[in-house]
Amino acid sequence: MCITDSYVRWTVRLPPSMLRTRVLAPTRVPFPWPSTPPGAIAGVYHDTDDVIHGFLRTPDGSFTEFDAPGADTSPGLGTIVAGVDGITPAGVIAGFYVDSSNVAHGYLRARDGGFTTFDVSGAGTGPGQGTFNENIGVTATTTGWYIDSGGALHAFLRTPKGAITKFDAPNAGTGAGQGTSAGGITPAGVIACAFSDANNVYHGCVRARDGAISEFNVPGAGTGPGQGTIPSVINPAGVITGSYADANNVFHGFLRVP
Repeated sequence: MCITDSYVRWTVRLPPSMLRTRVLAPTRVPFPWPSTPPGAIAGVYHDTDDVIHGFLRTPDGSFTEFDAPGADTSPGLGTIVAGVDGITPAGVIAGFYVDSSNVAHGYLRARDGGFTTFDVSGAGTGPGQGTFNENIGVTATTTGWYIDSGGALHAFLRTPKGAITKFDAPNAGTGAGQGTSAGGITPAGVIACAFSDANNVYHGCVRARDGAISEFNVPGAGTGPGQGTIPSVINPAGVITGSYADANNVFHGFLRVP
């Protein structure tokens, strides 16, 4: 960790009533995630058969539901909107869909409803593998990860013209469930990322526009399997938020200032 980094850490304790609601409430309601500045919201909902669909809600309250071409309609499968930043100010929506073989594929939905689907070369074609398009920047550059045939994760960056750059943090593990994932991206092309090492411990990382990767750990993050630092969102100033798990497997939020 760079010693000049500064952190703000916090822990949220939910009341028991909220915990019960989260566990027991049926997943048949919309889950809104990202929002454009004018107030449009993109998210997902589960129908009565537990199939996942995407939606767009405009500021006037109207809804547009959508499914990516090739998305399966079996329970638990379907179309997922990116969970970091999933919609641009211009109305382009990013995400991934799961096909009938339980393989993930990336997509972009244009403002007019047209779809572009893609797969990162090297992505596995077995169940639970594929391309996970998890974020879109203001310029429609997307980031995410793909899972290879051995179950390892690798990060990627896709430009609006379709050029894909793959990358791995230097100390990322190569076993199943290990590897590198990319989160938010700034307008300048700086990416917040995370990786799990050969011991299944999570660490934060930042990829500069030139491809250089620096790693960091939040003070207090645990060093056991499943513990560590997991960044998620980065703003234009390079401030990163995310979570970390301590030595007792308790999760806390953090804010990292460059």
